[in-house]
Amino acid sequence: MAGLIARHPQGVGVEQLLNELGAGYSRRTLQRRLAQLLTQHRIATKGGGRALKYHIKPITAGANVTLEDATLSATASVYVPTSPEGEEVRAYVSQPIQQRRPVSYRIEFLEQYRPNRTHYLPDALRAQLRTMGRSPAVQAPAGTFARDILTRLLIDLSWASSRLEGNTYSLLDTERLIEFGEAAEGKDAFETQMILNHKAAIEYLVDDPAHAVVTPETVIALHALLSDGLMRDPMACGRIRQGPVVIGGSLYRPVALPQRLEELFGIVVEMAAEIADPFEQAFFLMVHLPYLQPFEDVNQRVSRVAANIPLIRHNLSPLSFVDVPRQAYVDGMLGVYELNRVDLLRDVFVWAYERSCQQYVAVQQQLVPPDTFRLRYRKELAHALQEIVRAGLAPDAATVADVAPGSVAADDHERFVSLVLAEVASLHEGNVVRFGLRPLELKAWRERQDYRSATPERA
Repeated sequence: MAGLIARHPQGVGVEQLLNELGAGYSRRTLQRRLAQLLTQHRIATKGGGRALKYHIKPITAGANVTLEDATLSATASVYVPTSPEGEEVRAYVSQPIQQRRPVSYRIEFLEQYRPNRTHYLPDALRAQLRTMGRSPAVQAPAGTFARDILTRLLIDLSWASSRLEGNTYSLLDTERLIEFGEAAEGKDAFETQMILNHKAAIEYLVDDPAHAVVTPETVIALHALLSDGLMRDPMACGRIRQGPVVIGGSLYRPVALPQRLEELFGIVVEMAAEIADPFEQAFFLMVHLPYLQPFEDVNQRVSRVAANIPLIRHNLSPLSFVDVPRQAYVDGMLGVYELNRVDLLRDVFVWAYERSCQQYVAVQQQLVPPDTFRLRYRKELAHALQEIVRAGLAPDAATVADVAPGSVAADDHERFVSLVLAEVASLHEGNVVRFGLRPLELKAWRERQDYRSATPERA
């Protein structure tokens, strides 16, 4: 909601907001959301009665410099460093909507792109990003690095991507929700569901390397996971939209015909899949999935998670969007929608990736060198843990010996048993996903063990 208001520098009234939000958004819900934003001091009002308008409160940073008897003050809105081309885009989209041109989907924007011949990211920039994003797992199987930092990635990307949608969860609130299942007080169910949906979508990509590929099935699965419980029509989850859609605060009108939309969706994903460079592929998805708007809603969230597919596959640092100013991201997308220019969004992408890499440098330094024994038997380890938890078995050496797969070498058997017992002892709700288990399965297993301990054996 704050992002929608931010698109109206001159302010916007309730009636216009209702028109842009569409028929599915009630006046009562809108008024409640506006009241929350006013309480949080994220927006302000001007005028009264029917002339009342809502304005975004810019995030500002102040600095005082004292020179002998003089004091100089400076104030600036938080944004990202922009190129001259990005500044041109920003200047255009910052104009009142009445001064901008209505536009529709231009197939030429897509046709002008030639995978591996056209580049939105210049060669030198892609090389720079690769240097920044290199991880210790560069030679490991696809997805290894993402699994190593999964807990941090789940929290960061779920929080930051949701925040770009106006979600008011704090980073700490998000951490508690993801690690312990504790919903934050005072937050509505919609915001909580949005965070949990991001978690499910990220786990979908990281848990199984086969999912970390750019295919229509993967993109549709991401939409189904990210939109779960958030769509007016539940049938719209994981389905190409069946009618027109309006983008609030923009004069861009996407394709409306379902058959044409489905055809273009297939072309966009096919072109993306052909791109060899992981960063170019990631940015292409960030540009063309939202531009096409293949789904009724949640398109930008899908593009942000999908942009991580090539980074996960190539064991590069992920793109978490941490600290990305919402207005800069919104302006970058408006530049794509209304001008077919990627300059400002590219500035945001590069800054966001550099920031993400800084975040994960510290995480990398904390990583323990990989245990080659554990890596060799990772599938057997997961199988043994699943057998123990799902069958409610006792966590002892005899049980592990029984469930150990035959692929464990005889000479490694004793060490494998010790490894399984150590992993059983360290299981908790936040890490069971590594072994293909769900928190509820772990809870049921623990309850069964507690019952067994409390029940005396009969002679």
